[in-house]
Amino acid sequence: MSARTRELLSLVVVGTIVGSAFTSVYIARQEVVSTESLSYAFFFLGLYVAAHIVTRIAVPHADPYLLPMAGFLTGIGLTEIYRLNEDEAFRQGLWIVIGLIAFAGTLLALRRDYRRLESYKYLFGLGALVLLVLPAMPIIGKTVNGARLWVELGPMRFQPGEFAKIFLIIFLAGYLREKREVLAQVRLKDLGPLLLIWGGAMAVLVMTNDLGGGLLYFGIFLAMLYVATAQVWFVAAGAAMFVGGAALVYTQIGRVAERVRMWLDPWSDPDGGGYQTIQSIYAIANGHFGGTGFGQGTFTDADGNQLIPYVSTDFIYSALAQELGLVGIAAFLLVYMLFAARGFRIALLAQDGFSKLLAVGLTFCFTLQTFIIVGGILRIIPLTGITLPFVSYGGSSVVANFMLLAGLLLVSNRANARSGA
Repeated sequence: MSARTRELLSLVVVGTIVGSAFTSVYIARQEVVSTESLSYAFFFLGLYVAAHIVTRIAVPHADPYLLPMAGFLTGIGLTEIYRLNEDEAFRQGLWIVIGLIAFAGTLLALRRDYRRLESYKYLFGLGALVLLVLPAMPIIGKTVNGARLWVELGPMRFQPGEFAKIFLIIFLAGYLREKREVLAQVRLKDLGPLLLIWGGAMAVLVMTNDLGGGLLYFGIFLAMLYVATAQVWFVAAGAAMFVGGAALVYTQIGRVAERVRMWLDPWSDPDGGGYQTIQSIYAIANGHFGGTGFGQGTFTDADGNQLIPYVSTDFIYSALAQELGLVGIAAFLLVYMLFAARGFRIALLAQDGFSKLLAVGLTFCFTLQTFIIVGGILRIIPLTGITLPFVSYGGSSVVANFMLLAGLLLVSNRANARSGA
């Protein structure tokens, strides 16, 4: 059985699971099964079959499991968003369509040789900084929930930082591939561009109060630097920089101090800063071992007010944990682990430095972002406001993650074709 046939069969299984989940939500709301639930399942499956056809044409040797896993995550996320807010689910569905179009466009545009991106590495680096600066600009920059992450142009609002992370990964992959040998000698002229890009990104992220993004970018930078040079001291120096910077930010930015305080003791302010965290913990605990079932969770009070603010964005994991229970949410997280394992496997199979670093950067970005948001909700680390990849409500995140997926498939296709896998 060919890789693309396995991908298609996996998508059929995913479509069946997602259709069943949506049917459960629909029954819980309407108490009857209608053709709407079936049409939803067929429409969702049709979107991914179309994406499968593009992968069959553009990347016939690519990993056959990444697209079905992305389909599963987007499907479960869209089902939960529909259960929470029908209007948001409709908009999220449109963003998934746009994301799949971007996915297909990326594959078709770069199918001959994606490595030509390396020639434009400095443009991608500068582009990442420009995208990060945009939310800090007057008029177009918008502050939402204390963080200045958004750009609003007429009726369109988006988060440029979601695309900046991909630009930065491409820059780092190209630069580190070229300079990895001399970087081990720690010459300032070679470290200069890296430190400039990293320092600029950190400064912009602090100015916009995007602390989750700051941690994400720092982690990507450090991980790719270590993979390129195999120098442990880079990790030690990076950890020292992080601790020192975190201490400084903690003393200078009140929002950071508040997040840390609520992480340590949310019950010290149960009706204020700790409210979201406490309600999230209660929601997860209410799921017990087997969960309440799709559509059966409790997320509003008797008056219809949301118990967890921003539940479809920052706290969608809590909603899923309640309705899926410990067993279901563990299986859900396992999909993320498998996605990471397949991504790092692609990096191991890649035969050139740029491809290896690109695959590592994209996979680590996806994995670290998942850890940051889930770890914040579970109080492993302070809470940040980034999205759960492919699942949380948010158009910019969905489109960017589909482009990330396309990048991994492009690297996988070249690696498997050359190795005969």
